[in-house]
Amino acid sequence: MSLHPAVAAVRRAVRRSLADVDPGRAVVVACSGGADSLALLAATVFEGRKAGWRVVGATVDHGLQPGSAEQAARVVRQMADLGADETFSAAVTVDAPGLGPEAAARRARYAVLEEVGERLDAAAVLLGHTRDDQAETVLLGLARGSGGRSLAGMRRSFDRFVRPLLDVARDDTVTACQVEGIHYWDDPHNEDPGYARVRVRRTVLPVLEDQLGPGVAEALARTAEQLRGDMDLLDDVAEAAYAGLDGLPVEGLLAQPAPLRRRVLRLAALDAGSPPSELFHEHVLAMDALLTDWHGQKWVDLPGGLRCRRVAEQLMLERTFDPRS
Repeated sequence: MSLHPAVAAVRRAVRRSLADVDPGRAVVVACSGGADSLALLAATVFEGRKAGWRVVGATVDHGLQPGSAEQAARVVRQMADLGADETFSAAVTVDAPGLGPEAAARRARYAVLEEVGERLDAAAVLLGHTRDDQAETVLLGLARGSGGRSLAGMRRSFDRFVRPLLDVARDDTVTACQVEGIHYWDDPHNEDPGYARVRVRRTVLPVLEDQLGPGVAEALARTAEQLRGDMDLLDDVAEAAYAGLDGLPVEGLLAQPAPLRRRVLRLAALDAGSPPSELFHEHVLAMDALLTDWHGQKWVDLPGGLRCRRVAEQLMLERTFDPRS
């Protein structure tokens, strides 16, 4: 019997993303119990048997919904039933002053996954974001006026993390689960219109598809892919410029072209602890105004409990509170 195209698409994506992983290495799959992550886990187990990887399924209970502990236990059982060599579950407390609930949950989740990856010396920690997630990210960035970085979407890989499914449609992960008899969980948050991403998924993208024709999600994801290389190059130049500065001197910053200078300011804010998901272009522009439109402003408040002030001929980043407390 021939392999269903949806199952083949997910397996092929995993195989391509992990082509350089040696036999015997651990590969961690972050699994929420939804269709995307379960399809990813099943494909990784299949490819891992051929390649000789040790596949570890990891789920994180954020404790944000009633019955979340029971759901995490179900996911652990599912991961084991799907053939994971090892399973891992962790409960976290989502409480980060200065961050929204989504950003706080993301920070807690990534911290756990990073710790698991380090403990196992994993070759990769896989995330189940799909092409549709990428399209939603691009649209949200466009609506917020967040510039080229947001339009470039999510990175295919960073640090130990890898997103194999950015070329795979969400419909394919759902179909893959159905074909393989995998019962997936529909997170109620994915239907809550209180979240901007849900409104984009349920309302905005369908309207665009209806008015502009099919293929909008693919086009948005393709735009992100085209911009990503340009953004990465500019970021590399900015990192070199930031490393060459002694602090944030006004004169040295003003000597840089505006696009480069603003990237340096963003790097400095991130380095001081501002969360990337909360640091928007408007924050960077406000910091830049301390250089280009200086008229004695007191300070600029930044996400993550930070404040940027101009003191004499330096910009200073100070913490107003500890977001971990």
